[in-house]
Amino acid sequence: MEWVDTHCHLDEESFTQDCAETIQRAVDAGVTRMLTVGITLDSCRRAVELAQRYDSVFAIVGLHPNYVSAALPGDWEQIVELMQAPKVVGLGETGLDKYWDYAPIELQTDYFHRHIELSRKLHLPFVVHCRDAEAETLAVLKHHAASGPLSGVMHAFCGSAETARECLDMGLHLSFGGMVTFKKNDALRQLAATIPLDRLLVETDSPYLAPTPFRGKRNEPAHVRLTAACLAEARGVSKEEIASATTTNSRRLFRLPD
Repeated sequence: MEWVDTHCHLDEESFTQDCAETIQRAVDAGVTRMLTVGITLDSCRRAVELAQRYDSVFAIVGLHPNYVSAALPGDWEQIVELMQAPKVVGLGETGLDKYWDYAPIELQTDYFHRHIELSRKLHLPFVVHCRDAEAETLAVLKHHAASGPLSGVMHAFCGSAETARECLDMGLHLSFGGMVTFKKNDALRQLAATIPLDRLLVETDSPYLAPTPFRGKRNEPAHVRLTAACLAEARGVSKEEIASATTTNSRRLFRLPD
């Protein structure tokens, strides 16, 4: 079986000592593509460097909503330049976060618009972070969907069934991570079972949100198969079917090579 981890953070400090080994473990587990996601200018630079160093790694670059207040003059322009780098396959992660009080929602919204507008210009998909801000996130997405279907993914989706339906209606994919494996998340598993197979993606968000039975420990891309196995069980299908569908979806959305 072949897997794609559509969202990880291989540039994080927790991977500094064993990044190469972590990537090799993933490849050995059948994870042929890993999309490492930047959150600041420095993080995006590291993501691009990792994509250049490892055949199986690709980069997504942007400013995470929690870090837009820390952006210096010129940072956004440099990130826009990085989007032209080889093996950059998407923009983000962008979106809105009202859980942490790290940046004014108005500033987060401004950068959210910037990412989506650039997504259309560059014909690259965008990756959405949404935490405690479903209504506000949907408002921004609907604004842009008025001009045509959106190309992007709701990362680590854990929203409502209504939000899922509206995102699907706008053309977005939904990605599920380790949270779907947590014992208490029956409702999320039930929701994941209803998502059209051609819009389903899997991710780890490494080094965060490790799936059961590794919850509380460092997550890594090799664990994406555990989340996928949980989705397969919830949907009553084989792991092979989930592997085939999510890999095909990932390649199509991010235009990844075979």
